[in-house]
Amino acid sequence: MLVLGVCSLKGGVGKTSVTLGLASAALERGLRTLVIDLDPQGDSTMALGARAQDGDVAAVLSDPDEHTVAAAIELSSWAEDGLDVMVGSEASAVHDRLQSTDVDRLRFALPWIRGYDLVLVDCPPSLGSLTRTGLTACDRAVVVTEPGLFAVMAVGRAMRAIDELRRTVAPGLQPLGIVVNRVRARSVEQAYRLDELAGLYGPLLLNPFVPERAALQQAQGAAQPVHAWPGAAAAELSRTFEALLERALRAPRR
Repeated sequence: MLVLGVCSLKGGVGKTSVTLGLASAALERGLRTLVIDLDPQGDSTMALGARAQDGDVAAVLSDPDEHTVAAAIELSSWAEDGLDVMVGSEASAVHDRLQSTDVDRLRFALPWIRGYDLVLVDCPPSLGSLTRTGLTACDRAVVVTEPGLFAVMAVGRAMRAIDELRRTVAPGLQPLGIVVNRVRARSVEQAYRLDELAGLYGPLLLNPFVPERAALQQAQGAAQPVHAWPGAAAAELSRTFEALLERALRAPRR
């Protein structure tokens, strides 16, 4: 089981969109996948068509055991089988204020998360305890950005945070790389920022970049995987996420 964290220290760069794109690619590939929605906004949960029944991720973080884990996991409406969601909740925000000594809570829950090929952890867009908790449970982490000044600056903060966790509470965590989202082909400013990212991070800059296409938002708004959305733009996005998923799957598994 590969546990992959998706994070960003700047909101609005499409972190959840990338999580959903990877989930769509995993579903298409036939991988049994769990999305853990750690973002108190619960956007992944909503887009995946899951609703809390008996529990949520906040309950898991409060008391990680077999019962709370099972109660928090619901089937996504994207498929009859193969894609589940650990339901997000506004109540998880309380865990963003915990001390750094509490960041093992999701990792403690992993022994009761069984039968999956891939676990995607959608972290909040900030460096609070929730993001640290999510990344501490992961084998690999991707940092999502877009080719703009402030987003590029946030990449550095995210990479330093991953390195800090590696040296302290999460020695098994490794950065998979940087996913660049919302790329426009003929933007001079974006081309400059992409060159800047390449110069700073070299092979950690993952290819292909995710192009800016309305089809991604349209599919998410309809609570459907991008692989099921019609048109050439959706097909291009599907191939992009398949390539990024393939890169992730080459990482060591638990």
